Amino acid sequence: MKFPKPYTLKQISEIIGTTFVGDADFQVLGMNEIHVVEPGDIVFVDHPKYYDKALKSAATIVLINKEVDCPDGKALLISDDPFRDFNKLTQHFNPFQSANQSISESAKIGKNTIIQPNCFIGHNVEIGENCLIHANVIIYDDTIIGNNVTIHAGTVLGASAFYYKKRPEGFDQLISGGRVVVKDNVHIGALCSIDRGVTGDTIIGEGSKLDNQIQIGHDTVIGKKCLIASQAGIAGCVIIEDEVTIWGQVGSTSGITIGTKAIVHAQAGISKSLEGGKTYWGRPAQEAKAELKDKIFIKRIPELIEQLKKK
Repeated sequence: MKFPKPYTLKQISEIIGTTFVGDADFQVLGMNEIHVVEPGDIVFVDHPKYYDKALKSAATIVLINKEVDCPDGKALLISDDPFRDFNKLTQHFNPFQSANQSISESAKIGKNTIIQPNCFIGHNVEIGENCLIHANVIIYDDTIIGNNVTIHAGTVLGASAFYYKKRPEGFDQLISGGRVVVKDNVHIGALCSIDRGVTGDTIIGEGSKLDNQIQIGHDTVIGKKCLIASQAGIAGCVIIEDEVTIWGQVGSTSGITIGTKAIVHAQAGISKSLEGGKTYWGRPAQEAKAELKDKIFIKRIPELIEQLKKK
C-alpha cells in the first residue's frame, strides 16, 4: 500500500505513538507485507525468529518490538505491539467507509458493461468495458476489473484476508487494506470468494478462467490463461504462473509457487512449490507417474507377502 504522499519517520511515529531510530525526516512512502516490500515501505516484525529477515528485506523502515542495531540506510519504529500498530496504519490510511447505496458514486463503470440486479459495488471500484456482472455479486472497495470480464452470481471480490494473531484473549485480525485486481478477459464462476491483499494486490491474470465455488486467498497472484476447476482452495501469498491447470478440490498451503504450465489433478494437496511443465497428483502432491507407481506397489503388497511366505 502506497501512501497518498511521502511522510517522515517522525510523522508516522506520531500517528501510531511509537519511538523511532533514525533521521526524523527519513522518508516513508508506504507499508507492505514482507514478501512484497519495496524501498520506502514499512514492514512489521514481532518475533525474534524473523528479525533478520525483516531487517535484510527491501523495506527501509522496520516496525519492530525491540531496539536492535539499525542497518545502514534504514530506520526503525519501536513498538510494544507491531501487529497492533501496523493495523493502526492501515486504518489511518485506508479507513473503512460505510456505503449508503448499492453502487457507490465513486465507482467507475465502463461502456457496455452490464450490472445485474442486487449487486453491491463499493467505493473506488473500477470496472472496464464490455463486462457482465451477474446478480448478487459483491465487489468490495478499491477492486479493479479489466475489460471483457464475466462474473457469475454470488461471487465476492475483496473480502478480508484470513490472517490472525493468537492472543490470550482470542484471535486478533490483521486488517486488510489491499485490493483485488482482475485483468482483461477473465471468467469467474458462481459463488467464488477472492480475498483482497493485506497491503498489496490479489491478482487474477489476463485470460484466466475460474469455475464455480473457488476460494483464492489474500495476495495470491494468478498468471495468464490459467484454468482452475470447481472447489479448489488456494491459500494466501501463492504465485500461480501462466497457463497452469488446477482441477477440482485441489488445496494448497500458503507462500508457494506453481510453475508455468503445471497440471494438478483433482483432490491433490499442494504442500510445497511445484515445478512448471509437469503433472501432479496425490496428498501431498507429487508427479502423477510417481504417485501411480506407489499405488500400484501398495496394491501388490499382499501378493509380495505371499511370495515371501513360500520361500
